Amino acid sequence: MRDTGYNGQGAPSGAPFLILVWAGLAGAAGVGLAAAAAHKVDSPALGTAATMLTLHAASAVGIFAVALRAAWSKLWSAVALLMLFAASLFTGEIAYHTFSNDASLQMLAPIGGSLMIVSWLLVACLAIAEALAKR
Repeated sequence: MRDTGYNGQGAPSGAPFLILVWAGLAGAAGVGLAAAAAHKVDSPALGTAATMLTLHAASAVGIFAVALRAAWSKLWSAVALLMLFAASLFTGEIAYHTFSNDASLQMLAPIGGSLMIVSWLLVACLAIAEALAKR
């Protein structure tokens, strides 16, 4: 059986546990930001950020599920963590800028967006590698 983050002492540990906790918190934050964008703040950017965060949180859970059965499970887990980090960076900057009107961290959004693209390209590369490895 693959290491799924269970340390044998009753508590989950490591990257798998972190992925699921982070994804749950990111999904909840995404829904909260969507509510704020719909009811409190007239900002299309905040609505986009909420969508991106929720979408990538759910995707990270899916990637984690793939990691449980994949040959390169640690690489899949790393991609899920990268995706969560990137989406959090992107969304965090947009939310911070929207609520504080402070643009001092504005360079973080394009960095996060670029890392989201990279994470999706890594998903494609790992999928191809897994398929080739099974031949």
